[in-house]
Amino acid sequence: MTHQDVAAALRRRLADVQADIARLETATTQPLSPKFADQSGDLEALATNEGREVQQIHEADQIVAALARIEAGHYGVCDMCGAEIAPARLAALPTATRCIACAA
Repeated sequence: MTHQDVAAALRRRLADVQADIARLETATTQPLSPKFADQSGDLEALATNEGREVQQIHEADQIVAALARIEAGHYGVCDMCGAEIAPARLAALPTATRCIACAA
C-alpha cells in the first residue's frame, strides 16, 4: 500500500470520526428528561457519550498528525529512534509513531 493509499484511507476514517464526534456532541447537549426516574439513565448515557467523544477526538488528532507526517515525508519513521516502522505495524495501526522496539 502506498502512502497515497494510506492517506486516502485515513481521510475517509477522519470523515467518519468527525461525523461521529458531531453526533456525540449533539447527544451530549440534549436536556435531561423531565421525569426524575429517567434522569439517571440520561446521565449514564451522557457520561458514556462524553467518554466516546473524547476517544474520537483523540483518534481524529492522531489521524491528522499521521496525514501531516505523510505530507512532510516522515510517515513510517519512528519518532524515538528514527528507524523505519515495520509495514505490518503501519498496516495494523496506520497512526503509529514508534517502531515496535520503542513502543514497548
